[in-house]
Amino acid sequence: MSFPVGRVAELAGVTVRTLHHYDEIGLLTPSGRSAAGYRRYSDADLDRLQRILLYRELGFSLETIAAIVDEPPTDPIGHLERQRELLRERIERLRRMVASVERVLEAKKMGEALTPEEKLEVFGGFREPEGYAEQAAARWGDTPEWQWAQQNLEPMGKQDWAEAERVRQDWVDRLLALLDAGAAPGDEAAMDLLEEHRRMLGAFMGECGYEMHRNVTALYVTEPVQLGFLVREPDQRPGLAEFIRDAAVANSARQE
Repeated sequence: MSFPVGRVAELAGVTVRTLHHYDEIGLLTPSGRSAAGYRRYSDADLDRLQRILLYRELGFSLETIAAIVDEPPTDPIGHLERQRELLRERIERLRRMVASVERVLEAKKMGEALTPEEKLEVFGGFREPEGYAEQAAARWGDTPEWQWAQQNLEPMGKQDWAEAERVRQDWVDRLLALLDAGAAPGDEAAMDLLEEHRRMLGAFMGECGYEMHRNVTALYVTEPVQLGFLVREPDQRPGLAEFIRDAAVANSARQE
């Protein structure tokens, strides 16, 4: 049995553009082609993709992943046990880290600094979910990043929020332009944009290292509410969260 690229993208939760990129760099070359020349993926290809996405989620660079997945499978059970261990370690790190503290602070300070009328004027129809700020405080209130923000960030007024919203929308516009141009997450322009995003987050949490940035952008995929604080719903499109996450991972590998 073989699968077309669109079906594989749907099953794996990635974009077709990502699969094309993996093929272009030799990381995942489909085993077959249709009579019309379209990519067809075998069960073995899907197994390889599963391993690639696992290591991608763990923050490995594409170059490192290629070396890992091309190793001879001398001990399949041991390999799976190692994968399980890495996943458990990542889950524990995600529990401890303040993955989306910058957007939590935004929601919290919106409630403190702006009237409902000012919120409507500055943010249009966007509203944080009911009770979100309280839930965020309970979830991350004892973390160093939250405490740093409480001690160091001054309350933002209407003009401050208007400027922050302008900067956010400008960043999103440039992101969408990259997607429309067919850019890949590993392109220089995409990585530069995510480096800019990382520095923006640092202004809200004191410091945003590359591991923190990977975890923040990973939540855009797993928790859509987090993505909504960065990219408003009318600007969202399929694969956008994955593109942001993958570009952050690529930028991290480039810098580190």
